[in-house]
Amino acid sequence: MKKFTGVMPALVTPFDENQNVNVPVLKELTEHLIGQGAYGFYIGGATGEGVSMAREQRELLAYESIKQINKRVPAIVHIASINFEEAKALAHHAEVVGADAISAIPPLFYKYSEDDVFDYYKGIAASVNIPVMIYYNTNAGFNMSAKFAARLYEIDNVTAIKWTSSDYYGMMMVKELTNGEMNVINGPDEMLLMGLCAGADGGIGSTYNFMLPTIKAVYENFKADNIDEARRQQIKATRIIYALHKFEGIPFTKAMLEKQGFKVGNCLVPFKQYSDEEKKLMVEEAVKMGMEF
Repeated sequence: MKKFTGVMPALVTPFDENQNVNVPVLKELTEHLIGQGAYGFYIGGATGEGVSMAREQRELLAYESIKQINKRVPAIVHIASINFEEAKALAHHAEVVGADAISAIPPLFYKYSEDDVFDYYKGIAASVNIPVMIYYNTNAGFNMSAKFAARLYEIDNVTAIKWTSSDYYGMMMVKELTNGEMNVINGPDEMLLMGLCAGADGGIGSTYNFMLPTIKAVYENFKADNIDEARRQQIKATRIIYALHKFEGIPFTKAMLEKQGFKVGNCLVPFKQYSDEEKKLMVEEAVKMGMEF
């Protein structure tokens, strides 16, 4: 099974004024990030607003993104849905259109047991013949232990986990409990270097959309054992992420991209529809913290 490494943008989904996927801008942004050296893409995840989108829009997003990527780098498609049959259908669609892997957060809202969540991933994995990446995000409402992550790794096709948690002891134990075999990807952008030190094989993040060169410098200097420079680049990124945390993360990311010339639009309702003036304030705050355009 394919092992994912490097730094992969959690791709922003551009929307037009009618809140439909803006395909031309999607292609433009994807091409730009490939040109900057993205190691792959995570499509329709939290940053991509996948769980907020209608199924047909999610399928369009997957199809157009993968078509533009054209196998130059890996494409991982997030397919989770509160409806289990829809999640499996989205997984099947992602495989058909050429995804290199699918990914899913645990089932939402209800208090599911570990056995329930295990069966959820087992069912999704059985619906495809490509790798499955577990998406553990502490904001999703299911507390995933390293022991349970290792249990999920026993499912056929489950090869990887995106670990969006500051529990780096837990991340280290995932590696330990799977004999170093599970493909672990760091989630928190501000702690990529910590994740790499804990054994992560790479990172997936929102801010990679607008400051990929800095994020790449963290990863590539770490891999080259230039730890002081990796730390310097991480601090540079973290200062800008500090500005992000004063606002909403995805709208902030989109404001940065619009300043860079990509007409990605606002997030889907019920996110606030930010004005140009409010986006300007986000940009000004980012510049104060070292962001360059």
